[in-house]
Amino acid sequence: MMARHAALRIMMVGFGLVVLLVLSAAHIGYQGSRSIQSLAQQLVREHLLTNEKGSELEASIERQSEELLNELEGVLATCFVLAFGCATLTIVFITRTLRRLEWQTEELNRVSWNMLEDQERVARRFSHEMHDELGQALTGLKGMAKRLPAAEFEVRRKEFVEILDEVLTGVRELSQLLRPVILDDFGLDAGLRWLIERFAQRTQIDVEYNSNYAGRASDAIETHLFRITQEALTNIARHSGATRARVKLEATRTTIRLRIEDNGRGLGGHDLNQPSLGMVGMRARARHLDGILVVDTGELGGVRILVEAPLKEAEDSAEQKDTSVAGG
Repeated sequence: MMARHAALRIMMVGFGLVVLLVLSAAHIGYQGSRSIQSLAQQLVREHLLTNEKGSELEASIERQSEELLNELEGVLATCFVLAFGCATLTIVFITRTLRRLEWQTEELNRVSWNMLEDQERVARRFSHEMHDELGQALTGLKGMAKRLPAAEFEVRRKEFVEILDEVLTGVRELSQLLRPVILDDFGLDAGLRWLIERFAQRTQIDVEYNSNYAGRASDAIETHLFRITQEALTNIARHSGATRARVKLEATRTTIRLRIEDNGRGLGGHDLNQPSLGMVGMRARARHLDGILVVDTGELGGVRILVEAPLKEAEDSAEQKDTSVAGG
């Protein structure tokens, strides 16, 4: 805020000096014209006053001098209006730009703090899951293996396998919590299909998904668009009261576009100037892709989120395929 006021003061002082210089130049010209007129009239009076031609010359000089003075007054007024108008427009533009920068700075600060909280929350959950479920399961399995006579191993093999299956399920869930493997192995389209299927099963909200893009985009695009979709679906389940949703991924040669909309309550009383942390995070992700995020009312009657960004293909698709095969 202090930087903003300082910049405004500097700009106002600068334009004030410009206006002052323009007015000073015009005033000097005006005074010079009056001085010339006075000297010319004095010259005529002294040398040609008794001559009829001298009287005509004096009248001509007075008329032309008056016209010059009028023109200078017009120029002076025009300079003042232009300088004042330019100064006003520039100050308005700078004020709006500074407000925009302040708003973005506040958003980035909120995003940074939210990301730190999310990281801590995920780390806490990961720690508890590892200790409470995986740790206990493996400890129990270890105790059973130590106490179990070799002759009874075959009898209790099924119990061992069930415990190991539970451990493996927990490991997969923790892995998906940190980052879905399918996103790295098969790309954005497959990742969104997997996300939407799980969301529909969990919430019983009917989600329609359409895509014309099955390629591999850059890691940043795949990650940010996946997380934006994840956050948008979470908001739909928590706040919209929707029964239907629609997700559409489409790409051209240069642009990738993601639409997410629902048939819920819509924007309603939401203040988009004071968005939720989730919305702030989605905007920040879109900006990171040099793209835009627009929130409005969609065809289904609820909120529609549109993300559009330049399409950047994966730098080394062959390497991604090798990784995919190895991971499989």
